[in-house]
Amino acid sequence: MNNTPKQVGIWLRVSTEDQVRGESLEIHEHRARSYAESKGWSIIETYSLGAVSGKKVIDHPEARRMIADIRSGHITSLIFSKLARLSRNNRELLEFADIFQKAGADLVSLAESIDTGTPAGRMFYNMLSAMANWEREEIQSRVQASVPIRAALGKSLGGATPYGYVSKDKQLVPDQCEAPIRVLMYQLYSQHKRRRTVARLLNDMGHRTRNGSMWSDTSVERNLRDTTSIGKRRINYTRTADERTGRVEHKPESEWVWVDVPAIIPQQLYDECISHMDEQRLSGTRLTRKSVNLFSGFAKCATCQGKLIVPSGIQKYVCRPCNIRIPMDILEEAFVLELRDIGISEDSEEEHKRLALAKLSDLHSLIAAQQALITSVERDIDVLIELYSKKLLDEAGFKERHDKHQARKVSLQEELPKLIAREKGTKASLTSRSEAYKESQDILQRWPSLTRENKRLLIEAVLDDVFVSTDSVVFDFCFTPPPTPFYEATAETESIKATNPQGFIAAIN
Repeated sequence: MNNTPKQVGIWLRVSTEDQVRGESLEIHEHRARSYAESKGWSIIETYSLGAVSGKKVIDHPEARRMIADIRSGHITSLIFSKLARLSRNNRELLEFADIFQKAGADLVSLAESIDTGTPAGRMFYNMLSAMANWEREEIQSRVQASVPIRAALGKSLGGATPYGYVSKDKQLVPDQCEAPIRVLMYQLYSQHKRRRTVARLLNDMGHRTRNGSMWSDTSVERNLRDTTSIGKRRINYTRTADERTGRVEHKPESEWVWVDVPAIIPQQLYDECISHMDEQRLSGTRLTRKSVNLFSGFAKCATCQGKLIVPSGIQKYVCRPCNIRIPMDILEEAFVLELRDIGISEDSEEEHKRLALAKLSDLHSLIAAQQALITSVERDIDVLIELYSKKLLDEAGFKERHDKHQARKVSLQEELPKLIAREKGTKASLTSRSEAYKESQDILQRWPSLTRENKRLLIEAVLDDVFVSTDSVVFDFCFTPPPTPFYEATAETESIKATNPQGFIAAIN
């Protein structure tokens, strides 16, 4: 007869709700120890899962340690206060039972007087595990049913706060630091049409996600698609499809709940970004790296409406299907000449003023956010220095964190003057009609000395499209009267264009 006492472990799990009701790990541990002592068992291990939900525990580090001890024979029995303390997931309860059965170990529940070492204990275990699962599903159903009611009453709905917003008095309101960056995200995508480019630009500017990570094309798309930005927060739209893997799926749209929140971008900008992403997804095409040529994306074929390309080694914009081509320098000079001849009408001035004021508001918010971010990063650096001075952080750990924060600070500081310059430029554009015209003429006079990047910025600011055909070039400027052909082909101009490009420009001027 083997008089060796049974080697047991004690399982302790108390959720946050249990703690509120006055239950504690110490109370459950005292009960288990008293029971083990009355049986003459030897307590070898204690597995503690404080404030852990019973919905899914089998992958918790303490649960994995317990299973390893069972399989190795380190313990031969596990004691817990009641079945729901082990797990509320029916599948996990049965999986625990199978692991213990294969290892020849026992599960002992004190409240239900279950010992799976007996046939009766195994039968009751299966019955009660089904009841525990039913209880969990009932709770989940009640919680889901309460979501629409809580939304209608204006109560907190939980869940992660969307980027760009902050919870204030149980309501979502735009965050002064994050909201301008999220608005910038849409504006950048509208301009570049590439998620990866937007992520790169945000990172280069020193912006980071809420958890301090670098932006990626995935995180950019997730934020772009989130309807909170247009004032419609979507909740209660997913559910767990596989508790073992954590895979989620969308619920039927009839179960979705929509909550009104303050919008931070216009519907038109949101629709533009989403429709372009949807088109790319449906077509299955992958956007190539954008060209650095001045009129790439703007120059189009007047015949087929396709975008002109610049083949490698050829200094011309080309539409191969229609055999349309124009030298790069010719198109640039034509643009300057056409821009010089544009008049400023009263209607275009009002529209320009409206857009400039809106842009000025966005820039003001973005500058304030940029300054706040710089201050925040500087505080983080000061904290690191203090920790290092108190020897709470070793040299390697300090250097890694300090270099990371310092690099971000530099990026933020480099971006701030650019934003301030854009703000000053926008303010300058709100001057009188004659002054604005004078300033535009000054820019045109300095055009040859501008950098390629500044030329491109100016083109992006004033040009919608330029249509090129065999006999005309049509510039479609923003907020101007309908475009007219830049020149009409004649036998003389065609001859000059073919033999003398510079003379061509003089002729059509």
